[in-house]
Amino acid sequence: MSLKIKVGPPVLTINQAHSMLVTCFDGQIPWPSKLGFFVWDTRVISAWSIYADGESWCLLNSGAVTQFAAQVFLTNPEILTEDGTIEARTLLLQLGRSIAEGGIHEDIDITNHGGKPARFNLEIAIRCDFADILEVKSERMVRRGRITTTWSPNRPQLKTRYRNRDFRREVAVEPKRNASPGVYANGRISFAVTIEPGGSWHTCLEYTVTADGQQHAAPKDCIDHAPRSVLAGPLEDWRKAVMKLETTSQDFGQLYRQAVEDTASLRLPVEGTGHLEFMPAAGIPWFLALFGRDSLIAALQNAHVYPDFARGALDVLARFQATETDDYRDAEPGKILHEMRYGELAHFKLIPHAPYYGTADATPLYLILLHTAWRCTGDRELIESHLGAAERCLDWIDRYGDRDGDGFQEYQTRSPVGYENQGWKDSGDAISYPDGTLVKGPKALCELQGYVYDAWTRTAEIYDVLGDRKSADRLRAKARDLFARFNEAFWDEDSGFYALCLDGDKKKVLTVASNPGHCLWSRIVPQERARRVVSRLLEPDMWTGWCIRTLSARHPRYNPLSYQNGSVWPHDNGFIAIGFRQYGFLEEAARVARAVFDAGSYFALYQMPELYAGLQREDSNFPVQYPDANVPQAWAAGSIFSLLQALVGFEPDAPNGKLYVNATLPDWLPDLRLTDLRLGKQCFDLRLWRQENEMRLEVLKGDAAAIELTRPRQSTGAEQP
Repeated sequence: MSLKIKVGPPVLTINQAHSMLVTCFDGQIPWPSKLGFFVWDTRVISAWSIYADGESWCLLNSGAVTQFAAQVFLTNPEILTEDGTIEARTLLLQLGRSIAEGGIHEDIDITNHGGKPARFNLEIAIRCDFADILEVKSERMVRRGRITTTWSPNRPQLKTRYRNRDFRREVAVEPKRNASPGVYANGRISFAVTIEPGGSWHTCLEYTVTADGQQHAAPKDCIDHAPRSVLAGPLEDWRKAVMKLETTSQDFGQLYRQAVEDTASLRLPVEGTGHLEFMPAAGIPWFLALFGRDSLIAALQNAHVYPDFARGALDVLARFQATETDDYRDAEPGKILHEMRYGELAHFKLIPHAPYYGTADATPLYLILLHTAWRCTGDRELIESHLGAAERCLDWIDRYGDRDGDGFQEYQTRSPVGYENQGWKDSGDAISYPDGTLVKGPKALCELQGYVYDAWTRTAEIYDVLGDRKSADRLRAKARDLFARFNEAFWDEDSGFYALCLDGDKKKVLTVASNPGHCLWSRIVPQERARRVVSRLLEPDMWTGWCIRTLSARHPRYNPLSYQNGSVWPHDNGFIAIGFRQYGFLEEAARVARAVFDAGSYFALYQMPELYAGLQREDSNFPVQYPDANVPQAWAAGSIFSLLQALVGFEPDAPNGKLYVNATLPDWLPDLRLTDLRLGKQCFDLRLWRQENEMRLEVLKGDAAAIELTRPRQSTGAEQP
């Protein structure tokens, strides 16, 4: 298409730590809607509107200026007042907001560009419902407690409190630095505004939230100081620390830079570490919370961009590793959590998310991340300090992950409100037979077997380093056995593809989906079968042109607009592309990368969404974003880093001070300059480029002897990877 369309969510979002503000582009929060100001999983502000003598303002433009600050520009319609008419578009209202951990600083600046004085009442209507975020998401809200509102005219301050037994939340709104005093009546804070021609009027509103007895203050500085505020310091530190990228491919350069910004916006600070250690949140607006699978995958994707990102995930998830059996929460000793919530539903155990352990893959992924972080940092203390958690993961895999002792990993919820599906495709209808009926559990997903194979292989290497040869040999023997049994039980020779899963009767479910692509990432596929798996994933029923679908278009449940039955997930394709590369399918890996990058270039701000529709690519169309997709989302941002890895082929060996680079840059990405690439305590600047169909590498900073450009493996041979 000659005209580049930009698509994206129709909302304006800013966030900081466990707080987020989601509004319409005009800065307002209509009622009813799913928008609002959310703090620790509670919507403390559910409606917000601004008026001039009862008239709504008109949007000019708006946007986020940082992850935690936004600006909205509004103008007036024609307003009839007792002094006469204020002509349309003579007043400019600039609404600036910045948020901290639980507070908002709001600036309202109005300039009169008309030829006569403007006198009117500025009114701000605020409503608070204190709804749990999961009820907002489902649009099924139940009022359980009592809300009270008080106005203190002397200060002045508006306080709205919510109380349900021992669950309490409060938001206080306080006008400050105002040119005229605020009053409260009829559910609105009002100001009598008079502005001379060419003059301006200003007020600040500070929103302070109290949760669980802890007060979360608003930023004190006005919006003009937001880029230099105390919140900007950690963000700038992050930008300095991560690997930077430059390339002549402008779209990819923009996608990479936005992925770095999105990852930064989803960092949750880890207690006791200042701002030096972070836990990746899953996404906004619905998953700004502690997750297991999501945080582990995001940390894996960031392994070469910021290796130390893994530390927060490893520390926090070990802290909440299950220690007892609890059927309501699907918890068993050694299991890594799925999701933790802090709202009213979790507080009263109306949902099991306090925390909930309904994930079958987070536990092996924890072991994979621990090994990856060690290979990237060379920090032996990292594996020693997490060895206890790792061994509890290994024990869970044997005792609970394998529910029936047949050597495969299965899942089935024991909770009356638990998740039916506990792989990354966790929607209730994601796992079905070829005829479309839902699979009965326990379910042994193909990728779960791959994750465990990979986890055992990697942990064996950790035991080697720690001098425990017996444990290393035991895990390698188990991995070899799983490799053989998996390839016997899951492979279907007629279709040349792996079963999606084994059902509760141990029968193959031969539904064609993207899941076996993760088996390539885990290296549990023999080399001689890899070509057939790659080819099947790229057939027209799976390949959209915008990348690989989650489910074949020939399947009865296929719906390109569904959540996981035919949509495209960028992180899914990132792992598949790395799998393609690991088996030597370099052109195919580049094809996947190009398709995701092409799709990403159409999204507003180059911000990759959680998923998009699995519609077929045509010359006359563009990618269609899933309506409830999280943006930003950690997996989606990290997919850019995974696809870079699929092209560059980093193989870090920080314990031995070496970094192997197996780059195969395609024609559409002929050069890369990587700055602040970290390997252990070393830091490098590299230049990679194609020259006469050969790769070239130049070390611009750092010890050149530590970097080695090697030739990528080709897709030949039949050896076990």
